[in-house]
Amino acid sequence: MRRDPVLLAMAALIALGGVLFVALPGGVARITAYWGLQVPFDAMLAIGAWRLRQISPLRFRRFWTMISFAGACFTVGDFSQFIGFSSDSMNGGTIQTVLFTAGMSSNVIACLIFPQGLETRRDKVIFWLDAATVLVGGGVTAWCFAYTSADERFNAGLTAALVVVSAFCATKVALIPEPPMARIAAWPMVAAAGVQGVATFLPGVFQDANNPGVLVVRLLPSMLIAVGPRIQELLVRDGRTVSRRQRRPYSLLPYGMIALTFVVFFAMLPRHASSQLWGAALGVVVITCLVAGRQLVAFHDNMTLIKRLGEQEVLLREQAAMDGLTRLANRISFHESMTGVVETGDACVLLIDLDDFKTINDTMGHAAGDALLVVVADRLRRAVRRDDVVARLGGDEFAVLLPGAGADIGGAIAEEIQRLLSEPVEIAAHTVNTRASVGVAAATAGDEPSALLSKADIAMYEAKARGKGTWVRYTDEMGARISAEAELIRELRDAIGAAQFELVYQPIVRLSDDRLTGVEALLRWNHPARGLVSPVQFIPVAERTGQIVAIGRWVLATACRQAASWVRDHPELSDMSVGVNVAGRQLREPGFVAEVARVLNETGLPAACLTIEVTETAVLDDQESLDALLALRALGVRLALDDFGTAASSLGLLLTTPVTTLKLDRSFVESITTVGRQAAVATAVSQMAGALELKSVAEGIETPEQRDLLLGLGYEYGQGYLFSRPVPAERIVEMLERPAWVSAG
Repeated sequence: MRRDPVLLAMAALIALGGVLFVALPGGVARITAYWGLQVPFDAMLAIGAWRLRQISPLRFRRFWTMISFAGACFTVGDFSQFIGFSSDSMNGGTIQTVLFTAGMSSNVIACLIFPQGLETRRDKVIFWLDAATVLVGGGVTAWCFAYTSADERFNAGLTAALVVVSAFCATKVALIPEPPMARIAAWPMVAAAGVQGVATFLPGVFQDANNPGVLVVRLLPSMLIAVGPRIQELLVRDGRTVSRRQRRPYSLLPYGMIALTFVVFFAMLPRHASSQLWGAALGVVVITCLVAGRQLVAFHDNMTLIKRLGEQEVLLREQAAMDGLTRLANRISFHESMTGVVETGDACVLLIDLDDFKTINDTMGHAAGDALLVVVADRLRRAVRRDDVVARLGGDEFAVLLPGAGADIGGAIAEEIQRLLSEPVEIAAHTVNTRASVGVAAATAGDEPSALLSKADIAMYEAKARGKGTWVRYTDEMGARISAEAELIRELRDAIGAAQFELVYQPIVRLSDDRLTGVEALLRWNHPARGLVSPVQFIPVAERTGQIVAIGRWVLATACRQAASWVRDHPELSDMSVGVNVAGRQLREPGFVAEVARVLNETGLPAACLTIEVTETAVLDDQESLDALLALRALGVRLALDDFGTAASSLGLLLTTPVTTLKLDRSFVESITTVGRQAAVATAVSQMAGALELKSVAEGIETPEQRDLLLGLGYEYGQGYLFSRPVPAERIVEMLERPAWVSAG
């Protein structure tokens, strides 16, 4: 901008004017040169404004059209004045006055009709109050100086117009939020009128029109007016458009005009005015200044408060959209980011869940867990692209939104996440190895954000089911399976109230004499549409959803009620035991032991006639479950370790759990007569039971050969199809009356 040829030409013209004003003889020659130099500046204003009209936004074009028209009027008028002085005819004055008036009017109208960009009624009222203050102050100043000298009416009138226009232009530039010019371009034009007005008001030698210095000062406003459009044109062509300004709570401009009005007021007071008038005037000025000062202090306090409120608002917005611990996006912010991006079908979502994070919290404390989450968040940021969104949804669950990505990119980023998370982490002087299960789901057209996140969640749980520490891509087959499971969950919820469950019982016999000594209660679901649903299908679902607690409560009460009836009606079965399977979730349920005690009391079943059967995995390294088993044993209830031999810590459990019975898993019985290793395991279990004074039961006996071998290995009791399939309660009574066992068909 500094080397712009047009701006340099304007500066050169000013320098040329200074040289001519000094070199030429006084009088008409200097005045003629003055008007001649005015013409190129006026032309530059007209041409510059017209060029801006062509390249500015549509809303600014009318403004620049009128400024260009004003420049054209000034050009013709000043040229006529130049011709008049050159020919000594002095006939150009009237034409110049008319055209000058037209040009100034065009400028004023351009400022008046330009939209203020104010939206609310309050902002408009404030703007016009400030503008009116400035205009009144400028008008008073102009009026007073315009009529101080009868000999200089024309110059004074010109000054009055310039002061008013200057004041109003300053108001527009300072107050409207979206002006047609940048401030760097507008202030030279505003300063031009101010310079002209001040030059007119200066006393003595400064009013000598034949003085070279005065002529240079009076030529300077024409250059400043032409400079503004040129600077604005350079800014527009450089792509630097005028940005919308944030309106300040208050403006100092009206206070400046009030001060100017007081100065003019004192200047206009008669020299011999009474002391009372001077005292009253001074009092008015002082009080006004004090009130204005007090108002400015209040404005400053309000601005400080507004600034603090703004900072708090920014902080609250950050807190509302950001996770406080990891500084990632939170769940709400993540869903907002997904909206719109997902519906186009051009996005991918990753759901990340840390594996075994609870162990970190339990063993090292929550502070260590929080430190690990911060490290994980940093590694997730490193794994993704610049525009991807990483969020912490809660706990140890994170999510990543990949705009414009498909399943392939999602898989690649999931692998990078797995690689970064596998790097050891130093937490609280311990080395921690992290793993995560990641679900990847690519959006399809029309997907809802919640639906896509649900797909990623399904894939993530599939990754956990496959052994953790891996990533899985969502497929429609997974969705169909989960949908079917969701339907099963809903139907399970209604099954108890609809009396769709029933119990069947499988006898447990003493192998030495085939005498019935107990039964195992087994749950069956008679679904009205599905028919008989296998426990393998619904028991795992019930355990995952927690519905096993309500179902188990019904099983316990029903089995105890039935066993109490058998014992009451058949005195010979006083030592008969009913086995009830209990899941680990039930053992950890608060009040489970009290529930067992209540059922025994209500049904009248002796505690020794109830056997609670639990699997090894249900009580493995679980203090809550162990405490429940100890409390049950204190009630007198028998405890059986079911499916014994299938878990890795079976031997350790025998030393920690108060069990009374070991039940050998059927997998060791099915080939016991042909596979030597199965026979060896069965032998070892029998010997351990005998050494620990525990009862031993072999499950899954289907042939007489299996029974005989197990009896020879030391097993006391057995159950299986050789003796009976699971049967309704009434069949158990029939079996008591038979002389020998036969396999139920």
